[in-house]
Amino acid sequence: MTPEEVMALYEKYINPSATRLFRFMGLASVEAQAEGWTITDTEGTEFIDCLGGYGMFALGHKNPKVVEAVERELHAMPMCGKVLFNEPAARLAEKLAAITPGELQYNFFCNSGAEAVEGCLKIARLATGRKKIVAARNAFHGKTLGALTATGRDLYRDPFKPLLEGFSHVPFGDSAALEKAVDEATAAVILEPIQGEGGIIVPPAGYLKQAEEIAHRKGALLIADEVQTGIGRTGTWFGANHDGATPDLMAVAKALGGGVMPVGSVVGTPQAWAGLIEAPFLHTSTFGGGQMACAAGLATLQVIEEENLLQRSAETGAYFKKGLEAIAEEFPQVITEVRGRGMMLGLYLVKEGAGGMLMALMINRHIIVAYTLNNPRVIRIEPPLIMPASVVDHVLEELRASVREVAAVINDL
Repeated sequence: MTPEEVMALYEKYINPSATRLFRFMGLASVEAQAEGWTITDTEGTEFIDCLGGYGMFALGHKNPKVVEAVERELHAMPMCGKVLFNEPAARLAEKLAAITPGELQYNFFCNSGAEAVEGCLKIARLATGRKKIVAARNAFHGKTLGALTATGRDLYRDPFKPLLEGFSHVPFGDSAALEKAVDEATAAVILEPIQGEGGIIVPPAGYLKQAEEIAHRKGALLIADEVQTGIGRTGTWFGANHDGATPDLMAVAKALGGGVMPVGSVVGTPQAWAGLIEAPFLHTSTFGGGQMACAAGLATLQVIEEENLLQRSAETGAYFKKGLEAIAEEFPQVITEVRGRGMMLGLYLVKEGAGGMLMALMINRHIIVAYTLNNPRVIRIEPPLIMPASVVDHVLEELRASVREVAAVINDL
């Protein structure tokens, strides 16, 4: 099919307004294949992927070791029968227990980040017998009903009200506000170690550890939403590692499937899991924990270890950030701040209109970036952890040229 024929089907059968928006922004290509940090469209045009599937492609596209692991299960038993035991799930659970901080031990496998967050919220209420959840303003935890209630942007919340009861929001990074909000009726505090869709916002040092201590003083649990920050994105296994925090529950997804299979997990301590141990069928999933998904997850973690990708994420991310800061210094009329840690970076722009224009210019230069969902003024950069410095240099060169174009018309945006 031609790109026009594909887009016509999108307009008729998927979403006409989204299709028109993509056309307007110059997104008129149809992806055909991908490998490493490159996506190739049906016309043979190659794009450098600096969005990384919103953090999903930590290993790049089509990592051969992950593909091989999935293919083995595909030809043996693609999906679990749900009654007997399956080895990939057991082995992935063991590995996640080994790399997650503190006493996190038990796993419930699901298919997405929103599902993982929903599981965390349910398990926290079950473990504590309480109903209140404290989240952060501008947070993003997903768009299913419970995750949406925890999400901190009214644009996504208002059309679906009334949402769940018992949720409140405090400023992100403000420990004093968090202390005031948590009380004896609070089941859990849920936080992202770095707010992703909120605009790549890194909180003050020690904030997540302080949140853990505040929650525990009141008998509440700490939920770390590591859907975007986890699996090496920030230069450590998890964002919580930077603060030495030990959450009671953790939501993991996105990069866990190696960019090959959708897989997520709720990881919890024995104390948090007590209610599910007593009644294990209170939370279940037909597709969660399938052989192919768990094999992908296990292979992903093995590749990260074998190829030293935690260190590469930290080092390449620091190199990338330094280059971005040089561009920001050159064009302060466009970029006000460079944010992030590891390979989770963001450019904070002076205007929302600058975000859309910069995104379109970069895509026109065959480099894929996007602005964050909660803040269109922030261009996110989340490339594969495997991206070499030479490709980073090319991206920086094209970004500088694009920012120069934005600077020329910034007053008109």
